[in-house]
Amino acid sequence: MNKKEKLFSRKSAPQRTARMVETIYGCKWSLTVYALLANDINRPGEMVRNVEGLTTKVLNECLRKNVEFGIIERVAFNEVPPRVEYVVTPFGRKFIRILDELEKLQEEVVSEI
Repeated sequence: MNKKEKLFSRKSAPQRTARMVETIYGCKWSLTVYALLANDINRPGEMVRNVEGLTTKVLNECLRKNVEFGIIERVAFNEVPPRVEYVVTPFGRKFIRILDELEKLQEEVVSEI
């Protein structure tokens, strides 16, 4: 093998997923929203009523970001009065598992200090 041949190219973080993790962790309410959805609390009004300090405006922003990333899906029902629910997508379940692993890693790091 030639000495000048490169075996590996420079590796960089995946742009879309790295931005997703940064945005979701930057939003202090996303992890709370995932916990609410895991407990079958999937309507925005119900979410606001169940979390102290969460406002409708902040919740809507958080939900919008998560829908844009494909982590959760907005389901609108054709009813009067209108009803909207949010559900975790199959991709979202994978993404949340990764966030759970990051949380476990953080706990390990803290316990070693």
